[in-house]
This record gives sequence, C-alpha cells and structure tokens, in this order.
Amino acid sequence: MSDSTVAVVIPAYKAESLIEQAVRSVLQQTHADWEAWIITDDGEDYEELLGRAGLVDERFHFLSSGRVGAGASRARNLALDRITAPYVAILDADDRLKPRKLELAVAALAEQPIVASALDVMNDGYRHLRFVGDGEDRVLTPGAYKFVNLSMDSMIVWDRRRCDARYDLELTNMTDLELLMQLWRTAGSVRHLGTPQHDYIKLSSSMSNGPGFTEKMIASKKALLQRLETSHYRFAAPGTAEGLIAFLGLSLAAEAAYPMALEEQPGLLFEDHLEPMLRAYEQRVRVD
Repeated sequence: MSDSTVAVVIPAYKAESLIEQAVRSVLQQTHADWEAWIITDDGEDYEELLGRAGLVDERFHFLSSGRVGAGASRARNLALDRITAPYVAILDADDRLKPRKLELAVAALAEQPIVASALDVMNDGYRHLRFVGDGEDRVLTPGAYKFVNLSMDSMIVWDRRRCDARYDLELTNMTDLELLMQLWRTAGSVRHLGTPQHDYIKLSSSMSNGPGFTEKMIASKKALLQRLETSHYRFAAPGTAEGLIAFLGLSLAAEAAYPMALEEQPGLLFEDHLEPMLRAYEQRVRVD
C-alpha cells in the first residue's frame, strides 16, 4: 500500500448477474494502485463466482456481513473499519467505473478532500439513458453540490486523512448523501469531474419509484431535512445547510408530483422530472 492507494468498496447483495462487470471495471483502471473490498451480504461466495469468470487478483479482499440482507450501509462499514488505504471509492455491485475514474480522482485529491464525478446513467442492458452533472470540471461548495449531482451520491472518492465517516444504519435510503453530510463537517468543498467517470445502472425494478421504495425514500428525505433544520450537522462551509434544505424540499415536491408525471409520460426518469424544478429554483434565486 502507498500514499496513492484507493480502496474500492463493493457491497454485494443478489449481485451474481452484474458484479463481474463492476469488478472488471476496477481491473481496467489506468490507476493500478487500488484494493477491491467485496462484502458479501447474501451468503453467496463471490470469490468463487468471480474466480470461475477468471477474475482473480491479489488486490481483492473478501468479507462477509454474516447475514442475508443486512444492508449496503452495514456491509460498507465493515470494510471501512478494516481499510488502511488513504483513499476510498464507493462502487455499487451493479455499477461500473470508467477506466480513468481512479486516476483522475487521485490527481484531484491532491487539492480537494472529496472528488465526485458526473454520471453516465444506463439501463441494466448498459444502454445510455442520460448524463447527470456533465460539463466542465469545477470546485463545488457543499451547498451547491446537489444542484449538480442531483441523483446518486456513491460516485465519490475521499481522502480519509482529511475527512471520514461511517454509513448511518438508521436510514433506509439516502445513506450516500448522509455520508457526504458527515464528510462536510470537516471538508468545505468537492472537486467535481464534469466528464462522466461512473456508470450508474438503473435496474428495471427501480426505473420508476415503485410501491414501498417511494415511501422509504420520502421518509429518509424528511428525516435528513429535519436533521438539517435542527442543526444536527456542524458544517465546515457556510451555506451548506441552506443549500441542502432547498434541494430536499424540491426533491420532496418532485416525489409528490412524480406519479402523475409518470402516468402522463411512461418511463420518465426521476432525474428528468426533478431537474427542471432545480433549474427554476436557481433562476428564481438569481433574480431575487
């Protein structure tokens, strides 16, 4: 291990059909100084499964939650408690890294404690649906972060020496954003890579907010909103709470209107539904 080692944390639950793609994307990184921590959360022997596919590497580390469906947050925390590498990247077992993701992140971490990247949003057949957060590279304040990275926050890489946290086991959803909120207690900015470096795969089962999922998502957003409104977090950068409160309020309004919008436009992505609301808010703020 060196000062540039990145530990890539991959929780695995019912991931047999897609985890090979995720692991191959790590093996294909131009930055070779990495470790892959694969945490089993369903009793499957992923070391054997990957081995059968010829995916064997001394940089792989395998852990088990010892349970079935303990949750991605608990699985990630298991790895975070053992990792000694200075940098950590999060990769869901159904997503992929673009080949230069770690190379570019490590370079950016020389100046910023957290790096995020634009997303290439795809369906589970790896067909491109849209980009999120694409554009120029820039430094974002935490208060502006969600108005750029408006969906999925597990594309981040962070320097554990400057900021660190563990996943909140009380929340059912929005745990990636909550982790960022913890990191922002000591980190006042994020380097955003505007060229998509992360493939975010939307599984067929979650292409629309189905029964149960929507309710849990709304409950988690409300819980985070309440924490922000009661100053639960002490952020390093001014304006962080205000920006997050504005985003979550708009996101909850979007959740309420989404079912009707989906009826009018079947297959509508939540990001395509939410983004115009965010842009309209930003325009009002500029005018005011």
